[in-house]
Amino acid sequence: MTYDAVIETLRPLLAAEIGAELPVPTPAAEPGDVEQAVWLRLLERLGAHGPPGDLAAWLSCAVRAEARRQRRTAARHEPLYGTEPAADARATDPELRLLARERTRSLHAAVRRLPGRCPRLIRALLSPQDLTYREIAGELGISQGSLGPERARCLGCLRRILSPEVARTARRGNGEGQPVNR
Repeated sequence: MTYDAVIETLRPLLAAEIGAELPVPTPAAEPGDVEQAVWLRLLERLGAHGPPGDLAAWLSCAVRAEARRQRRTAARHEPLYGTEPAADARATDPELRLLARERTRSLHAAVRRLPGRCPRLIRALLSPQDLTYREIAGELGISQGSLGPERARCLGCLRRILSPEVARTARRGNGEGQPVNR
């Protein structure tokens, strides 16, 4: 059996397993990201050890493990609530509007400095049109499956570009305007 035949045979089973594990997609674990990670695990497994004995059971375990991993990762990266002013305050306060525009300008300047096709990808992700992965992949001319790793790589580059700027503007202290005694 060829790899293409294996993939075509497993695709419906993988979709069913992901649907059972993630009945409602969340930002913590997106079905497309889980699918992509499981395919990658399978390819690594095939290259290193050959096919698993019970492919269906392996697939089910891999989906559960990947969904858990993504949820744990998302939980570690949850934003701290209360650190941003309320949306209505940003809309009416001129100083907050100015700061928001400056953050947006800095972000877009950093996006322009990204390598390769990262600027186009990040602009598509930031688009007010709220494009789907399928639409973004079509716009960039890449497969939908490669979008997740490409996005992760581009966001890593963006994080490295922005971290010195964030460090320069970050306030020091205990979060209440008081300096920390050392």
